[in-house]
Amino acid sequence: MKSGAKILIEGLRREGVETIFGYPGGVVLPIYDELYDSPLRHILVRHEQAAAHAADGYARASGRVGVCLATSGPGACNLVTGIATAYMDSIPIVAITGQVPTSLLGNDAFQESDITGITMPVTKHNYLVKRTEDLDRVVHEAFYIANTGRRGPVLIDVPKDVVVREIESETPVQGEITLRGYQPTYRGHPRQIEKALEILASAERPVIYAGGGVILSDASGELVSLAEKMMIPVTTTLMGLGAIPCDHPLNLGMLGMHGTAYANFAITECDLLLAVGVRFDDRVTGKLDTFASRAQIIHIDIDPAEIGKNKRVAIPIVGDAKGVLQDMLSLIKKQGNYETWRKKIGTWKKDHPLRFRDDGTLRPQYVIQQLSRLLDGKGVIVSEVGQNQMWTAQYFCFRRPRTWITSGGLGTMGYGLPAAMGAQFACPDEVVFDIAGDGSIQMNIQEFGTIAQYKIPVKVAILNNRFLGMVRQWQELFYDRRYSYTELPPVDFVKIAKAYGIDGIQVNTKDEVVPALKAAIETDGPFVLDFRVEREENVFPMVPAGAAINEMLGGE
Repeated sequence: MKSGAKILIEGLRREGVETIFGYPGGVVLPIYDELYDSPLRHILVRHEQAAAHAADGYARASGRVGVCLATSGPGACNLVTGIATAYMDSIPIVAITGQVPTSLLGNDAFQESDITGITMPVTKHNYLVKRTEDLDRVVHEAFYIANTGRRGPVLIDVPKDVVVREIESETPVQGEITLRGYQPTYRGHPRQIEKALEILASAERPVIYAGGGVILSDASGELVSLAEKMMIPVTTTLMGLGAIPCDHPLNLGMLGMHGTAYANFAITECDLLLAVGVRFDDRVTGKLDTFASRAQIIHIDIDPAEIGKNKRVAIPIVGDAKGVLQDMLSLIKKQGNYETWRKKIGTWKKDHPLRFRDDGTLRPQYVIQQLSRLLDGKGVIVSEVGQNQMWTAQYFCFRRPRTWITSGGLGTMGYGLPAAMGAQFACPDEVVFDIAGDGSIQMNIQEFGTIAQYKIPVKVAILNNRFLGMVRQWQELFYDRRYSYTELPPVDFVKIAKAYGIDGIQVNTKDEVVPALKAAIETDGPFVLDFRVEREENVFPMVPAGAAINEMLGGE
């Protein structure tokens, strides 16, 4: 005889789970009792939102499914922001929630919440398990759904009586899964691929536009090979950073609102856009009718719903980025002549480089630049959301995929610190940095407790300007510096860190930056750096500018 809790834990082990991020509560006590003797590593977070973000960070860094666990009611509800964050960025996590006994469902019982209903819009699929006999199958299906096709979060809601009840031991569900109505397309249509290669060869000004789908499908090698074979420039989205090495001669950097000027110029002037694993996000496109308006568009995506959703395309190719790019590489017969185009882009690069004022004061861009230089292609960089995120995207040189972890689609403040914990467990031999703002770090700062308890060697670099910086920037540009509720009181983050037993340094001058970063990198355990940066520094360039940005922000 086996209890539902034992079946659940054994199912997780069969799926290859090693680490779970969670927080106990009443109805999940049977699961936690089973975890007590289990070889699974459970990390006790200080807030359930952090459990979801940590599972997300683990998944992004490892390429495997992340797992989080919470109790019913408020515990389950506290996961929602993290689940939505994973959903928007197509990250495979499995969230397990406790639920009141089946006999009490719908009775407004203590700590009951309809978590399957709440999360339906932000999960790829979810389950309310009402029979212990179904539990093993559900676990197996959940991992399959989360990590196939367009990846995403799956929730399993388990009532207490289902995990307590014991049933006769059955043969575990293993092997291939066939789900009616769920058959992801991995291989692109051969004729569509041939058409794509034909118009690529006839183009004069092509650009490859690569996104997070390239990272998720482990297609970075194929992307670089295609770009090199055809000598086509590549621009990436925020989520696509690292898909092509930052210093590759064909790399244009990030495009969009805070992208490089030359990437945006290239998009505006190109006559052929090969979009791979992207969704034409509004932060990239601005006004859709002016984005790549001179170009024919080839769109490769595993999710057919994304193709044509925001931008009309000439050649749609439904399939996994890795497989489609492999097929394209094997079929290339004729190559275009893009030398004049590359020279023009080279001129733009020379005339419009990323730059910031270097006047001897402590500027956040300098901090990121020096961290990038010291790590020299090593390490995993996680960011919070806001100016800190954009400065990192602009000035850190990412040479490998899965070394840049951030909340792109939902833009979740408070994401970075717990996601960095997850990334560190996924990559124990890497240096993991969380680049934070003083606003975002305070949203989940309680996770210093988790970091201290488990001695997680995460380094935290806080770009402290005592503002909600990105919102303040918009207030400066569009609201005549009327800083309505965006100024923050001063906080001594080093003292807070030391209260948890974590070492740290406050940095006030430019000359102190490199020694402080070296101290953090060389420290075996966690470390907090509080950089007191220029308070009203802005993120530039902002392309598209002016009215287009105001429109993105919902202005007139």
